[in-house]
Amino acid sequence: MVRFWLVAGAVLLFDRMTKYLVLLYMTTGQSIPVIENIFHLTFVKNPGAAFGLFAYRTMFFILVTTVVAAVIVYFQHTLPPGKKLLRTGLGLQLGGALGNLTDRIQGGYVIDFFDFRFWPVFNIADMAIVGGVAILAYEILRDDGKQECKEEERVENGYNKG
Repeated sequence: MVRFWLVAGAVLLFDRMTKYLVLLYMTTGQSIPVIENIFHLTFVKNPGAAFGLFAYRTMFFILVTTVVAAVIVYFQHTLPPGKKLLRTGLGLQLGGALGNLTDRIQGGYVIDFFDFRFWPVFNIADMAIVGGVAILAYEILRDDGKQECKEEERVENGYNKG
């Protein structure tokens, strides 16, 4: 359980620090090439969700994010002690959700700045959410595979349910 809160807190802290630096040293729309035409730091205020979808639905996003964060916290408490990787994934998701939620509450938009030119601009919180979802998917698929192996073993040993 400590892992969950440490990961969530670290993501939230790192996200807030990077966004603070963007606000301090950049102006909206400014783009600083790190690797010309490949990777830039570009300050974008995103009033929508991923890819700018559903722009200016701030109260909706605040409500949905609050509910999702509560579900993540609840689900994390129901996990058995050995689920460290799953707790890490949920911590990434919570930290990312809280980072973007803080932006929406403070300004009505999310601060994005990583710009790879071929993909919409994003931030640390977005990366944490995507990473957490990837871990969650991996854990679900891995556990499902284990379940299928157990069922095959039961059939092979003559313990067929049917």
